[in-house]
Amino acid sequence: MNSKVILTASLVAVFVIGTFGASSIAFAQYMGNVGSQGETGSYTLEEALEIQKRRVDAAAANPASGSGTPYLDASGVGGAAIVSAAVFGGISAAFFIKGRSGKYAAMGRG
Repeated sequence: MNSKVILTASLVAVFVIGTFGASSIAFAQYMGNVGSQGETGSYTLEEALEIQKRRVDAAAANPASGSGTPYLDASGVGGAAIVSAAVFGGISAAFFIKGRSGKYAAMGRG
């Protein structure tokens, strides 16, 4: 393909993504209507804190369920390091073995 076409297409993509990315809007969490005396409507800050405290207490009471349970626990950080080292070591060993033979391998090395 022509390099000018690729360059033009990539520049257009960057500008289009930038245009749509800049138009996104972030909203703060809605906590209810504020009255004339400063009170809020339903779901006040105190109610929200109480609900979150109950969620934390429920998660602490039953640690085997809920969000935050690691998928590949393997008995902690050490086990996870061993599992990941075995996986990535196996992949690198396969690449190393496949790289020693083949069409582009150097002559006389196997």
